[in-house]
Amino acid sequence: MALAGETTAAAITITLPDGAQRTFDRPVTGAELAADIGPGLAKAALAIRLEGAVKDLAHVIDADAEVSIVTARDADALELIRHDAAHILAEAVQELWPGTQITFGPATEDGFYYDFHRKEPFSPENFEQIEAKMAEIVDRNETITRHVWDRADAVAHFEKAGETFKAEWVGQLPDGEDISIYSQGDWLDLCVGPHLPSTGKLPKAFKLMKVAGAYWRGDPKNPQLQRIYGTAWRDPKELKAYLHRLEEAEKRDHRRLGRDMNLFHIQQEAVGSVFWHPHGWTLYRTVERYMRARLENADYVEVKTPQLIDRELWERSGHWEKFREHMFVAEVDESPSADMADHDVEHHDGTGGDNKKMLALKPMNCPAHVQIFRQGIKSYRDLPLRMAEFGSCHRYEPSGALHGIMRVRAFTQDDAHIFCTEDQINSESKIFCDLLIQIYKDFGFEDVLIKFADRPPVRAGDDATWDRAEEALRQAIEETGLPYEMNPGEGAFYGPKLEYVLRDAIGRDWQCGTLQVDFVLPERLDAKYVGEDGATHRPVMLHRAILGSFERFLGVLIEHYAGRLPMWLAPVQAMVATIVSDADDWATQVKQAAADAGLRVETDLRNEKINYKVREHSLAKIPALLVVGKREAEEGTVTIRRLGQKEQETLPLDAAIAALQQNAKPPISL
Repeated sequence: MALAGETTAAAITITLPDGAQRTFDRPVTGAELAADIGPGLAKAALAIRLEGAVKDLAHVIDADAEVSIVTARDADALELIRHDAAHILAEAVQELWPGTQITFGPATEDGFYYDFHRKEPFSPENFEQIEAKMAEIVDRNETITRHVWDRADAVAHFEKAGETFKAEWVGQLPDGEDISIYSQGDWLDLCVGPHLPSTGKLPKAFKLMKVAGAYWRGDPKNPQLQRIYGTAWRDPKELKAYLHRLEEAEKRDHRRLGRDMNLFHIQQEAVGSVFWHPHGWTLYRTVERYMRARLENADYVEVKTPQLIDRELWERSGHWEKFREHMFVAEVDESPSADMADHDVEHHDGTGGDNKKMLALKPMNCPAHVQIFRQGIKSYRDLPLRMAEFGSCHRYEPSGALHGIMRVRAFTQDDAHIFCTEDQINSESKIFCDLLIQIYKDFGFEDVLIKFADRPPVRAGDDATWDRAEEALRQAIEETGLPYEMNPGEGAFYGPKLEYVLRDAIGRDWQCGTLQVDFVLPERLDAKYVGEDGATHRPVMLHRAILGSFERFLGVLIEHYAGRLPMWLAPVQAMVATIVSDADDWATQVKQAAADAGLRVETDLRNEKINYKVREHSLAKIPALLVVGKREAEEGTVTIRRLGQKEQETLPLDAAIAALQQNAKPPISL
């Protein structure tokens, strides 16, 4: 299909997502392609996706290609919108406060930010003024155009404009790289793009959120900048929903709830480690007992491996090279003990003179599990061997990355490794998926997304080994019948993996479980078994976790339920509270009867008004309050007030306990 007045010898064929093709006798822009398809699409078009890469609508298509038109309905639109919102923010700030220098402003997962250099500090009080100016720029519908400049011209322009940061960055770009400049009306910025065709295409569904400090190029030695964060969405409805989620997330913050429920705390003397209080540790142990029961039913054997392991093992496994910067290490003196002083004892490496040894706190359990597998001769009849450990691990995380109990340095993995034959990968993967889905359902997570993460850029093992591992895992997940999506390049360094992502009550995603196929580690650590043919073979190692880490999963669980945990999980399932001191003896009897029935129960005999007690225990998210006064004591009854309900009921003690037992029944016998 030729555009009027244009001819050329070489035709260009463009294939659309539905398989339809359009032929042009000259190169065309994305905007021209959209217009040729239809006026409605031309109006809605924001960009194009050319051979998988998003490009400006003005980008010229000069060869046969697969092309789709990006509109606001497409997932790609959000990043475009957020990137443009950052540029419009920068233009607005410079119009309001001339002399402010711009640096960079990318899109983020939920919005955007831009870093500025300005003597006077920004504050949230400036946001309304900035947002109004941004809306004005949107209304001006300024055309956004990409230009490629000469390096020297770009440096000269930014230096003349007083933009020293931009000039510095242009001067350090690699030789041969385009100096890409986007104009937005008369405003310019250095950027690789892509962008919307004009500022008028940006929906008025943005909001500035906070201001924070940053350093130029992330280096504390460089000048300090001011970073303004914002969020942007495809329409006001999406923005409103996001702001509501933020409000809900704040109410559900596990750090606040952990304090209100007296579960745990973290302090400066043990950064990244959790101090579990009695109620928090009860919750932890309840989850641990549940997981142990599920694993025992699934024929796992449980093991326990050392915390400190010699560097040499980590080097052989490959973890030293990959994870050294995240490992806590200790150098120890392995000199002979006093009772061996008269013997000729050499150091383990044969040097005899240097008795120093480098030990590392384990960041993961897998090499240690291989050591257990290697003890004694293993036969094909022993496989699959499902080896589990609630392994205490340590990883160095920068202090700025720590977040309550969700991102810590000391944690416990619900780790397991399945040693199996290659022929058993499919069946073991299916068994694992069934187990994982059941566990998530028991904890109240029905919406689970599976991602297939294939080979990362830096990895162990050759391509042929990775081909085998990826094909085996792909066949396994497809045989389960569960839907999945690709997560390119995010596999572990020794094998591809499935990532299991939970969606919580307010729509947030949490990646928890994993299943990884590993042909590499058994080879590196010399794991082997005797096959049916009498020959020696390498087992396949399936690395798997369901919760991920206890600490993080408990944080997710607390936020998912906003602290109102199912009764089987609640640290205190019932609180017996007195109205008057005359009921103290009866309250003690009620507590004992409930405890004898297996309930986790406490008493509140304080000389406080019952309304005060109700508020306090509601804040602590205790599922059932058993109120007893003089009448209940005389009649042998209790009045049950359930968390979040206005109604209450008075029952004979036996009936009340039976009802609570039913409510507190766990999904599996613990």
